[in-house]
Amino acid sequence: MNSGKTGKAAVLRGLHVPGNPVVMPNAWDAASARLVAEAGFPAVATSSAAVAAVLGWDDGEASPVEEVLAAVSRIVHSVSVPVTVDFERGYGLKPAELVERFAGTGAVGLNLEDSEPATGTMVDAAEQADFLAAVRAAAEAASVDLVINARTDCFLRRAGTPQEQLAASIDRGTRYLAAGADCVYPLGVAESEVIRALVEAIPGPVNVGRGPQATLTLADLASLGVARVTFGPSLQRTVYGWFVSSVLRSLADEFPPATG
Repeated sequence: MNSGKTGKAAVLRGLHVPGNPVVMPNAWDAASARLVAEAGFPAVATSSAAVAAVLGWDDGEASPVEEVLAAVSRIVHSVSVPVTVDFERGYGLKPAELVERFAGTGAVGLNLEDSEPATGTMVDAAEQADFLAAVRAAAEAASVDLVINARTDCFLRRAGTPQEQLAASIDRGTRYLAAGADCVYPLGVAESEVIRALVEAIPGPVNVGRGPQATLTLADLASLGVARVTFGPSLQRTVYGWFVSSVLRSLADEFPPATG
């Protein structure tokens, strides 16, 4: 287990600097994690959708938690840098079991989201804050230092008008930090003025996801005060898209599949 405040969790937490964000390309297996680390990035993040795809399941906690934890362990043992994991809503584990089983992988950070993976329904803000507080308390009781990235899905789930989504994201992010989260991840936000409003109003580090169609550069995000930049499953989809368009189709043209 990762005990105390001086290990990889502390290193990961210290990388979250507003205006000088930690950039973490999302990996999906040991091989991709090694590539991220060898490229010089100081930490590795995973994507639940990308890991699920490798395991043969859909995203949304369809993967058996045992398979997810085993995949995380392989990733952690393939690199020397800190690893943080997209752990959806915890796969139904109670806080104490979640901490115990997660810590056993060697990962030091995790995302926990506030909408139901299977339905997209937003979880009550107070309920989610209580859940995060219970995870933090369980971690402290077990002397496990975890970097908790509290994802809030108001933008992703289009919960209300744009103004209501912004207000709810700020409210939820503030609650989650008070409950023990280290960082807030308002997934689905892309406009500079909205990002600036979030960063100015949320009293802690903010994670922004950068997709393949992003118009804001990493320098733009840094200037807005973002503390963490991740990419979700977009990097895997880009790689696999290239594999299909540039490799498989070329082979199919050269060696047409037999038809029955």
